[in-house]
Amino acid sequence: MTETAVVAFATFFATISPLDVSAIFAALTAGATAQHRRTIAIRATLIATGILLVFALAGNVMLASIGISLAALRTAGGILLLLIAIEMVFARSSGGTSATDEEKREAASKQDISVFPLATPLIAGPGAMGAAILLMANAHGDVLQQVTVIGSLLAVLAVTAAALLLAGRIQQLLGVTGMHVITRVMGILLSALAVQFIFDGIKQSGLLGMQ
Repeated sequence: MTETAVVAFATFFATISPLDVSAIFAALTAGATAQHRRTIAIRATLIATGILLVFALAGNVMLASIGISLAALRTAGGILLLLIAIEMVFARSSGGTSATDEEKREAASKQDISVFPLATPLIAGPGAMGAAILLMANAHGDVLQQVTVIGSLLAVLAVTAAALLLAGRIQQLLGVTGMHVITRVMGILLSALAVQFIFDGIKQSGLLGMQ
C-alpha cells in the first residue's frame, strides 16, 4: 500500500501542480480582498474535488462502455502523462496542467474564477483526470488500493487548497526559480512513471507477443 500511496501522490502532485496553480491564482486575484480570495480558493477546490472523484470512481465504467481496454488506457494515459512531464521539465505549458493564454485572458475579465479557470482546467485538468482513471484502473478492483488512490488524491487537493490560501507567501518565498526547480524535479519523476505505464500497456495489449 505504501508504494501505491507514494506513486499516486507523486502523480497527482505532478499533474495538479499546486505550486503552479497558486502562482496563477495569485496573479488572477491580485486586486481581490483576502476574504474573496479565500472564498474562491475553497469553492474551486471543492468543485475540482467533485470533478476528479467522478472521473476516479466512474471513469473506468465510462471507458468500458465505449469499448476502451485497460491496455489502451494505460498506453494513452502514459503518453499524456509523458507529454505533461516534458512540459514540466522544460517549464512550458500547453494547457495539459494549466490554462492556456487565451483562457487566462478570458479569466482576467471574470469576477468569479472559481469554476473557470481555477477548478478546471487548472486543478482538475486533463492530466489529473487521466491520472485518476489510470491509477484506479491499475488497482485491479482491489478496494484497499483504490481507497489509497482516493486518499492520495484528496491529500494533494488539500495541499492545493493550502497553496491557494497561502499563494502570495509561497510565491514570495520560492520565487519563480524555486517554483521551476520543484516543477522540473516532479517532471522527471512523472516522466519515468509515464514510460512505465506505456510499457505496461504495450505488454498487456499483446502487440509484441508478450503477456
